[in-house]
Amino acid sequence: MPRGKIALPHRLEELAILDPTGKVDKALEPRLSDEELRRLFAGLLRSRMFDERLLKLQRQGRIGTYGPSFGQEAASLGPASRLKKDDWLVPSFRETAAMLWRGWPMERIMLWWAGHEIGSTPPEGVNDTPIAVPVGSQVQTAAGVAFGAKYKQDGTVCVTFIGDGATAEGDFHEAMNFAGVFKLPLICIIQNNQWAISLPRYKTSAGPTLAQRALAYGIDGMQVDGNDILAMAVASQEAIDKARAGGGPTLIEAVTYRMAMHTTADDPKKYRSDAEVEPWKKRDPILRMATYLKERGTLDDSGRATIETEITEEIRVAVERAEAYKPDPLDMFRYMYREMPPHLTAQLNECRKFLPPAARPEAPGGAGIPAGAARS
Repeated sequence: MPRGKIALPHRLEELAILDPTGKVDKALEPRLSDEELRRLFAGLLRSRMFDERLLKLQRQGRIGTYGPSFGQEAASLGPASRLKKDDWLVPSFRETAAMLWRGWPMERIMLWWAGHEIGSTPPEGVNDTPIAVPVGSQVQTAAGVAFGAKYKQDGTVCVTFIGDGATAEGDFHEAMNFAGVFKLPLICIIQNNQWAISLPRYKTSAGPTLAQRALAYGIDGMQVDGNDILAMAVASQEAIDKARAGGGPTLIEAVTYRMAMHTTADDPKKYRSDAEVEPWKKRDPILRMATYLKERGTLDDSGRATIETEITEEIRVAVERAEAYKPDPLDMFRYMYREMPPHLTAQLNECRKFLPPAARPEAPGGAGIPAGAARS
């Protein structure tokens, strides 16, 4: 056998459409209507403003530990915006923009971060799984969902997300290898935000890209500017169309940056400098999209102010609804098993003796938190 390079059948590409200043590459600009573009911008802004409010709520002790998505909104919104209603989305915990786009009420996401089980209940008719915190575990779930979609031949696809650090986990490799072997309709988005909590990207992988890992699984890979909502939408649409047509999975590395802390339990100043963060502020996906829309004549300052006013009111109402929620204290015994085992049943009954005889509290009515939605 002669010595030479091995020809690989699968593609590895890179893509950016908006440069850091918001200037568009006309040759690559997608054909999206003004209304679609305004809606995408509103989705970015909605996630950012929601993040800012939840950070304040956490600092006030009104919710628990919170993981903000500052700077990473486009990396999750782009893929989510290309999915059909019946498609599946399997998030990690920094996909707020995607979840809001898919129809998760703000108050339900707030309740998840406040520790209430109802926050793990997807809205009726939304094919999403709950937020997943165990590192890398959601990709295994997504591979199972995609396998089910292929087995049923229902035409749906599944999009999942994982962090750059989590791609070093065995769960990720097993799931992607499985997806490649069975040509599953799965799109995995690596949110490469440069940090695995306090470990920089170069300490978790020696490879120059994370997208190139796709070749080891026999699938296509792309490295995309994750702060470019247009590029993320285009790359995701191509991967989704291919998966739906039976072409198998795609691995997309969204190059972005974690502008805030890993979670509110973390202090990033202990392991990175402000000087490192500063250049990424100029690559902000919202700033970039706003510039593009303004130059295009699609959205002016007045239009943006209107969107911000509407989001502010939506958040205000959501906070009121979330804080009006009255949980059932017996929920702590539920949801671990399909059928409660005898030892938990005994503990539940013992706990019930110490509760007031009043009727079991239910969730308030209104959009987003239907009464009894999280009850077994």
